[in-house]
Amino acid sequence: MNTYAIRRRGNWANTAELEAAAAKSTRVGNEEMPDSVRWIRSYVVQEEDGRLGTLCIYEATDEQAIDEHAFRVGMSADEILPVKATVVVRADPEEKQGQAA
Repeated sequence: MNTYAIRRRGNWANTAELEAAAAKSTRVGNEEMPDSVRWIRSYVVQEEDGRLGTLCIYEATDEQAIDEHAFRVGMSADEILPVKATVVVRADPEEKQGQAA
């Protein structure tokens, strides 16, 4: 599998919508496409219009598997970029109590 960064712009109005999509994404990946797609992590960002978007890291067989997964879940995959290398300077910060992802 290869590693990809995926940008999803403004797919969700609020965290409840995002959480529902995350649950469906997990189910689709784990149950329907386990040999093609593996969700690693996502960073949730607030878009200029107030909606939520994400920067996601996935492992997948190819870009078509990422597109198929997004289609099955019902979300966009606005940009799919192959990751050529990973540089970790520090581990991701832990969430502080009371902060949502």
